[in-house]
Amino acid sequence: MKAPDVAVVIPTLRRPDSLERALRSLFLQTDVSDRLREIVVVDNDPAASSRDAVDRLRPAAPVLLIWRHAPRPGVATARNEGLAATDAPLIAFLDDDEAASPGWLAALLAGQEATGADAVFGPIRGRVPDGTGWTTPYLERFFGREGPAQSQLIDQPYGCGNALLVRATALPGVAPFNTSADQSGGEDDALFAALAARGGRFGWAADAWVDEFAPPHRATLRYALTRAFAYGQGPSQTSAAARDWPAVARWMVIGAAQTAVWTLAALPLILMRDPKRADRLDRAARGLGKLFWMKGFEPHFYGARELARLERQKV
Repeated sequence: MKAPDVAVVIPTLRRPDSLERALRSLFLQTDVSDRLREIVVVDNDPAASSRDAVDRLRPAAPVLLIWRHAPRPGVATARNEGLAATDAPLIAFLDDDEAASPGWLAALLAGQEATGADAVFGPIRGRVPDGTGWTTPYLERFFGREGPAQSQLIDQPYGCGNALLVRATALPGVAPFNTSADQSGGEDDALFAALAARGGRFGWAADAWVDEFAPPHRATLRYALTRAFAYGQGPSQTSAAARDWPAVARWMVIGAAQTAVWTLAALPLILMRDPKRADRLDRAARGLGKLFWMKGFEPHFYGARELARLERQKV
């Protein structure tokens, strides 16, 4: 029997109800009592707003529940702080707007053992609030994640939400997440691009399901297309960071073609008010991101921008 060797890290920023839902889903994990070492909550709010909620839930936790404060808002900073709070050799990330199925962690561990991958990802069911109308199917797909029907090695990584990483190979150094991505996100893209360059392997755990609950301010077409634009920036930005300028040029050409093709494909659907226009606009936005990848065009979703939005919401 293995000694407990897994920590689950949850970064959070002023989502008390979502955080409680995420934590309670972890308390109900099955078949991992001998593997789960601790759960780490990283509060990215300068006001440390989640401390009392975590203290209240601690008696219900089946393992050590650690609370850490990362007062400088930023997604990469929060992830690094979570890693600093544990020395577990395996790190699972769950976002604070996600809820894990009871067999989630066991499935991630089984997927890692079966594939030998350095980073393993699982599927996500996107959940959106009532009232999203014709965009609902698109938004559910956008906030969801699909992959192979069976657990296996895969060529491309996904994001850190719903992922299990081998610390020694996938998370090198004291602070492996680049804090320059604190406001825009994409810290996981850079991490996994570097892992791939070192010969790292990626895996898929087909039964490691989580639900992701999009809050109302994100469950809009405008937000999703802005996020799609940011996702599109990833390949060009990764190539630019490596100073691979021929690759940057190639991605920009691909992006220009994608923008033109999918914009033209969307036009008749817009005129017909066909719901499928959202998917084509999404592809056009991703193409545009490859073309306009420079710093001045980066949308900001995290850190100071999100904190400012929350402050406005209080007024």
